[in-house]
Amino acid sequence: MPELPEVETVRRGLALKMSGRRILQAELRRPDLRRPFPPALALKLKGARIGALGRRGKYILIELDADGLLLLHLGMSGRVTAGSAALPDAPHDHVVLRLDDGTVIRLNDPRRFGLLDYVKRCEAAQHPLLAGLGPEPLEAEFNGSYLLAKLAGKITPVKSALLDQRIVAGLGNIYVCEALFRAGVSPRRLAASIGRGRADRLVAGIRSVLTEAIEAGGSSLRDYVQADGELGYFQHRWAVYGHEGDPCPGCDCGGRVRRIVQAGRSTYFCAKRQR
Repeated sequence: MPELPEVETVRRGLALKMSGRRILQAELRRPDLRRPFPPALALKLKGARIGALGRRGKYILIELDADGLLLLHLGMSGRVTAGSAALPDAPHDHVVLRLDDGTVIRLNDPRRFGLLDYVKRCEAAQHPLLAGLGPEPLEAEFNGSYLLAKLAGKITPVKSALLDQRIVAGLGNIYVCEALFRAGVSPRRLAASIGRGRADRLVAGIRSVLTEAIEAGGSSLRDYVQADGELGYFQHRWAVYGHEGDPCPGCDCGGRVRRIVQAGRSTYFCAKRQR
């Protein structure tokens, strides 16, 4: 599933092509993805002027006219591209938007785990998918004091806690593994045992890995591409994710990257470096 860097990269690419444009035609080629499309969605989109594109966690928020908001989630296999009308349609192009400058926005989702919803902008913060999200990890609200307070008393591994979108929005398996490695914190350590020093290092590790990943266009793993169809490149800079058995990078601890399973997900870490 695309994580925050991939979603932010897509948002930025789409904003360049969509902001200020008008939707001439909206084609929904099926009635649903993960959930049914809102009633008369194609009619609401047709003729709408597109405003700013924002992001909340792993959701892209597309402003429409005065008070509309299109809520987009890519799911497991979804991708959104902005290209020429001359490009042929592809299998699983479930939503196609034709803009007034000839640009065509295609939402392709083979597994149909994504979603598209339409809400009033003034009601977005109360939307069930957004209301419970924690702070954005790159904003000032997410700091060591906040994280320390949220982890206090939690008898769950810190990795699982960081994947909880109610604690911090947008993090996923790849970047939590990478951030824990940068912070020198074991993914098996109980969240409740995280002190101020480790909390500060975790915040710094999360911020740095997300910032670098966004600059690299995200990580292309299976289905993800940027809005222009190009691949991301941060997968070439993973320190531990996917590197089971490799020497611990960037230090002389002599350890090797291990893989364990936590809550059904692969965790990669160095047991010597991360405590």
